[in-house]
Amino acid sequence: MDPIRRDLSDPRFMAQAIRLARRGEGWVEPNPMVGCVIVRDGELIGRGYHRHYGDPHAEIRALADCRHRGIEPAGADVFVTLEPCAHHGKTPPCTEALIQARPARVHVAMSDPYPEVAGRGIEAIRKAGIEVETGLSEDDARRLNAPYLKRLRTGLPWVIAKWAQTADGRIATRNGNSKWISGESSRQIVHRLRARVDAVMVGIGTAIADDPRLTARNVPVRRIARRVVVDPQGRLPLSSRLMQVETAPVTVAMAPGRADTRSRLETKGVDVLELPSPPGEPSRLSLRPLLAHLADHHATTNLLVEGGSSLLGSMIADNLVDQLLVFIGPHLVGDEHAVPAVSGMVVENIANARPLRLAQVKRVDNDVLLDYRLLKDADDDI
Repeated sequence: MDPIRRDLSDPRFMAQAIRLARRGEGWVEPNPMVGCVIVRDGELIGRGYHRHYGDPHAEIRALADCRHRGIEPAGADVFVTLEPCAHHGKTPPCTEALIQARPARVHVAMSDPYPEVAGRGIEAIRKAGIEVETGLSEDDARRLNAPYLKRLRTGLPWVIAKWAQTADGRIATRNGNSKWISGESSRQIVHRLRARVDAVMVGIGTAIADDPRLTARNVPVRRIARRVVVDPQGRLPLSSRLMQVETAPVTVAMAPGRADTRSRLETKGVDVLELPSPPGEPSRLSLRPLLAHLADHHATTNLLVEGGSSLLGSMIADNLVDQLLVFIGPHLVGDEHAVPAVSGMVVENIANARPLRLAQVKRVDNDVLLDYRLLKDADDDI
């Protein structure tokens, strides 16, 4: 391998493409985030990323950037985080544009499992006589688009469970007071998160006790999140502040047989979804069908669950949570009757406790943010 060829295989170029792709978070869903850089003789000559759903893809923008600089991409190396599309969707196939541009090589971090792509893009480029290399920084590319990949594989959204707790693991005092465990900077992080996910979900206890709006405030909003309340007995009052924000839709999940309650909610524009209860647990709802409904009917790729402890415990026990964001505030309660972060799970031995992988630790003023992944099987450790 000659020196230039070795340099062009350097994963730092793909790392640049991955960083670019991340800029599309919250804008491109349900599509994946994709970034692309074009390099000749070790110098970047074009770059682009998928900016908004329905807009030109990363490869098209990178090629246009080359030409805007007055440089033709023929003979260059293209680094793209996901297999170029080979079908007509919201935009024309990226493979056609790449083939016409005649780069020397295309480096693809990972193939796209979307059925209309799934290897066809790579095959089309190779058939045109252009070298294609795959797998460069694949693990990083998979982590980038973990929500997209999960939704394709399972039909369910990527679920982020978030809570703020004291240093001794309590999310509220025994009488339900929780304002404020975390500081203002931590709460701003939560608002930014609400501003880029597809839906925000709480249990009925939290909806009644806190009367939240669950909207993103004082931050740039990338998408309007649907607010979802898990309310088996149909107790959500019509005076709830959730009903007072018309720009963000509301879904209430409840057990069947409450026609009057359903009618009252629907007159307020609420999407009511009736769900069965798990066998032997009439006070709960089966949550997997709820997540499937959100993904299928409302294109939900990312779902943020903000409590309470019973809902969080149910979702973790049902293997529905992918990521934990735990804000630890500088407080001690020391009360055994204070509200725990997660409840309802029975674990007799630490060996049987749910395993987590710590992805990141961040200091946020006087708080600490722990970012975990819940490990389910080898394929889910992304």
